[in-house]
Amino acid sequence: MTSDTDVPRGTSLPENSPAATGVEPQSAAIPSPAIESPLLQAVATAVSLKSGNFKLPVPAETRILCVANQKGGVGKTTSTVNIAAALAFGGLQVLVIDLDPQGNASTAFSVDHHTGTPGTYEVVVDQAPIADVVAETAIPGLVCVPATLDLAGAETELVSAVAREQRLRKAISAYAEARAEAGSRLDYILIDCPPSLGLLTVNALTAAQQVLLPIQCEFYALEGVSQLLKIVDLVGRELNPGLTVGQILLTMFDARTRLSQQVAEDVRTHFAEQVLNSVVPRSVRVSEAPSFGQTVVEYDPGSSGSQAYIEAARELAERMAS
Repeated sequence: MTSDTDVPRGTSLPENSPAATGVEPQSAAIPSPAIESPLLQAVATAVSLKSGNFKLPVPAETRILCVANQKGGVGKTTSTVNIAAALAFGGLQVLVIDLDPQGNASTAFSVDHHTGTPGTYEVVVDQAPIADVVAETAIPGLVCVPATLDLAGAETELVSAVAREQRLRKAISAYAEARAEAGSRLDYILIDCPPSLGLLTVNALTAAQQVLLPIQCEFYALEGVSQLLKIVDLVGRELNPGLTVGQILLTMFDARTRLSQQVAEDVRTHFAEQVLNSVVPRSVRVSEAPSFGQTVVEYDPGSSGSQAYIEAARELAERMAS
């Protein structure tokens, strides 16, 4: 399998290169593993993931994050599944709750989510225990609560429900407590929100400790963010004291354009230390991975997109463990 950094076939070698002349290079010319080569780093990370030697710090308690942005197409689901996968490959216990009726997070993990499959609809509407609907994934340590199209009607059904904003928080609390008592404590719970600020997203915000906010490095990136921040503040005051936008992840960065660079600069200027250092680039591999029912971290761990999400997960885990 190739990665984004592969050299195209047919590339000719310089006439004076060691490979072309047959002359052995001097030892000083051989790249040292200590040199920070992106290609060497990618290979090293891929080998580390496959061998099980990739380890991330364990948080002192279960961390609950909701990945939200009312604007669609900014990488919410992609960021959720790939950061979750990287955390799990790092030896952590992770639960992903797919709260988007499109069910794309479920697709990325190859979890069944056809209409009628028990999932988040039953949790938030029928108050079913998460333990009854959670599904295993191909990634050790990572489980997922799938979403089906049934969830599209949950907004309407929850309007007249008692404690409608608290449904998901109660379910998560009960499941996390049961896991802890069974000796398999969850380290991270990531909630993938729909691209709206309806009752499903409010449920996620009420259940979460922090918001992980993906921001696309394009023209309309900051539109709607102010509205989300107002909702976060409102939920924090009325339903979930202490809720904050914890980390911000820049996605779909295109280094070839001045626009991407300007958006990234503006976000870092406005949000300062909340912005993760890792920036997710536009990557063909990231787009391809879901069609194989995989995250890009599984599909091509050496690709630029995978590397970015692995580093984002590492940085997130280090911040959360401190």
